[in-house]
Amino acid sequence: MKRRSFLKGAAAVMPAVAVPEWLLAQALGQAAAAPGAGELHLVGASDDRFGHPHSLGFSTFYFKVSGAETGGRLFLMEHQQMKAGGGPNLHLHLNQEEWFYVIEGEVAFQVGEQRLRLKAGESVLAPRQVPHTFSAVGPEPARMMIGFCPAGKMEQYFLDKGDPHAAVRNAAFYELKDVGPSPFWKA
Repeated sequence: MKRRSFLKGAAAVMPAVAVPEWLLAQALGQAAAAPGAGELHLVGASDDRFGHPHSLGFSTFYFKVSGAETGGRLFLMEHQQMKAGGGPNLHLHLNQEEWFYVIEGEVAFQVGEQRLRLKAGESVLAPRQVPHTFSAVGPEPARMMIGFCPAGKMEQYFLDKGDPHAAVRNAAFYELKDVGPSPFWKA
């Protein structure tokens, strides 16, 4: 093969080889430049990132890290459950893992078929598509950190559920599936 023919052939193939690498570099660059990336923000205990707590009646939530700040990779909130026997229905997330870290009190969990009681300093991960629920147990209110990875639409879920004027959306919109009542609810 003549040198000139080889160079023409190589020049024709190089852009096709370089494009995927360029796209990958762009995607990684965009992830690093997510809104809020590089910004330091301090959020105190029982403070909300946006200055106002959110409530579902049985508990109060304080957003700590917004999904928008992490490019949709993580949503983190502090959860204060006021009384034993409350908590969410048995549900699962189609696309998110949900991680729970008990800060204060004692919390009963059901993750899949397992029942657990966690105390301060302990944590559990509810994998995606595995039914789970929880409830404070004992005489004192419980406090936890809850993380969703990726963030999905969970931040919007808590905003909508706490707003009586929000659009009524079904669980599927939030990538949730209701499985049934919580085994911890008191009659």
